[in-house]
Amino acid sequence: MKMITKELLRELGACTDGYGWFLRRFADGAAEYQVVLNALAEDDRPADASWLLTKVGADKDAVLEVECVAETRHLFVAGRLVIAKGAVLTGRLMAGGGIKAGGGIKAGEGIKAGLGIEAGLGIKAGWGIEAGEGIEAGEGIKAGLGIKAGWGIEAGEGIKAGEGIKAGLGIKAGEGIEAGEGIKAGEGIKAGLGIKAGWGIEAGEGIEAGEGIKAGLGIEAGLGIKAGEGIKAGWGIEAGEGIEAGEGIEAGEDHAVFAGLRIRFSRWSLSAKVSAKTKPDRLFGGHWIEAENDRAE
Repeated sequence: MKMITKELLRELGACTDGYGWFLRRFADGAAEYQVVLNALAEDDRPADASWLLTKVGADKDAVLEVECVAETRHLFVAGRLVIAKGAVLTGRLMAGGGIKAGGGIKAGEGIKAGLGIEAGLGIKAGWGIEAGEGIEAGEGIKAGLGIKAGWGIEAGEGIKAGEGIKAGLGIKAGEGIEAGEGIKAGEGIKAGLGIKAGWGIEAGEGIEAGEGIKAGLGIEAGLGIKAGEGIKAGWGIEAGEGIEAGEGIEAGEDHAVFAGLRIRFSRWSLSAKVSAKTKPDRLFGGHWIEAENDRAE
């Protein structure tokens, strides 16, 4: 059981306002970690709760198990949060450890966990969603601002963010992936439908979409790029292996398409094929082949 004391807060560099609030709330100058977080939620102080969770970290021995979360503005948890059904809040949901729900998770503001976030149904936040480990939803994931995970992000349906989407590992969606800013994954990016970013799209491994791939800036993959429809970028397109599109492959004005950047020249015809309805302008590298439907005609 972790304790929060006035001495600890001074050591951590608490601001004058936050320190004063603690002394007014806890005249003895000490309280259990979770009790302090509960008080911060009651007094509508999410910024202070976020600061405290970041500075003190998770209470690894603490687990809060509830049937559901409803009719509340904020919920701040020192350790791990387990919700049998779903959670609906008008404010923020934050946990020092992981968050797991049998149903959906919906917050009017942000959702943040020191470890992973997992929901049997969807995850939705009016602001951002952030997890130290992975984010996984049986249905869709949607954030008014950004989505960030230390590990992977996976949704049974679509993933949509008003700002950027970033994962330390891969990003996978049963439907589409869309970001107002950039999309970046340490491993691969895969969508059952289309992938669209206001800025760039970058993957340490491959990028694959059942429909089209479109980026306001560049598209870069450590391995191959594959789209059921077209591939279009405002800047350049770079692939470590091949590029395959059901329709066209188009780089921005005065930019180029690069394929086979990680493949030896002698193996381009095997591992760096470039295929589309028409040959891309300014194609450098890779082994161009006509699309199957064009050869049939």
